[in-house]
Amino acid sequence: MLAGWRERGLAFSVAVDPDPVAASIAGPDLLVVPDFAGIPLGFAPSAVVLAVKPQNAAATLPLYAGFAGRAVFLSIMAGRNLAGMAGLLGPRAAIVRAMPNTPAAVRRGVTVGFAGPGVAPAQRALCDDLLSAIGRVAWVLEEALMDAVTAVSGSGPAYVFLLAELMQAAAIEQGIDPVLARLLARETVAGSGALLIASTEESAALRVAVTSPGGTTQAALEVLMDAAAWPATLSRAIAAATARSRELAG
Repeated sequence: MLAGWRERGLAFSVAVDPDPVAASIAGPDLLVVPDFAGIPLGFAPSAVVLAVKPQNAAATLPLYAGFAGRAVFLSIMAGRNLAGMAGLLGPRAAIVRAMPNTPAAVRRGVTVGFAGPGVAPAQRALCDDLLSAIGRVAWVLEEALMDAVTAVSGSGPAYVFLLAELMQAAAIEQGIDPVLARLLARETVAGSGALLIASTEESAALRVAVTSPGGTTQAALEVLMDAAAWPATLSRAIAAATARSRELAG
């Protein structure tokens, strides 16, 4: 996210990170400090990005409650809901909850946001600008949808990486050299994703277009699309991730 912000021109900011390696990202636009106590007195940010593990929220968020009333809090913590964060930051806190995903590293992320009560239009616009630096941004009007969003797009890259992993392993099982198997799996997944983005067709239509009746693709899809195979398995996987996101809210 930082790289995307710097590409757009980052106003002077402060990052709090206890990892000594984090100091390497410091520059004229960024001061890196190991803990909250290192933040300069008088520093008044317009936004505070909460990028901590959900399990650490209770110990971390109250330290930043003093910024409430001016800054908007942009949380990218999985599962942590507005009510729980407001209890830690105070009733004056304007909070936006967002869920980006790892393709943000190459500016191809997709992030969904939800603006809580008390978030001013200018604060939501600021959060939209911060998030659009790393990819596409969409907004929902119901916070409850954020758990499903986390399951689909937040966790989703892992599902795609697993697909590439399994395709590579299956190719090797069929006698393809491991180096070539890796190339075929990765480029097929990446290229198909690029085609999906470039096309106006529904994903189902693109699938049908590559499936010749009685051909090799149909033979594979008859296995994958069996009612007990991908349709049921992926549905259960998304449901499990959604449920876990709800559990993290506390």
